[in-house]
Amino acid sequence: MAKEQWEAVDQVGGELQGEIIRGLLEAQGIPVLMSQEGAGRAIGLNVGALGEVQILVPTSHKSQAEQVIRDYYAGKYEDEPDLNAGEEENDQG
Repeated sequence: MAKEQWEAVDQVGGELQGEIIRGLLEAQGIPVLMSQEGAGRAIGLNVGALGEVQILVPTSHKSQAEQVIRDYYAGKYEDEPDLNAGEEENDQG
């Protein structure tokens, strides 16, 4: 059985931004790995070349992941309703 190949679909500046993209992709059912230069991760660097994080997905999910990332950068997900908005009102009343 052939081992699944992983390909980079994005490169972001810092682990926090990487986690945002990871969460978005995983919410769509896409497996994700993040790769960061060892020195950047060891000292918590999130600026410059050592702070860059690569987002990798299985080759079989690459086109879907690229579309999700394009939509994210285009702002498609900014208008999503806040599913917890009603809970705050109920807690106060």
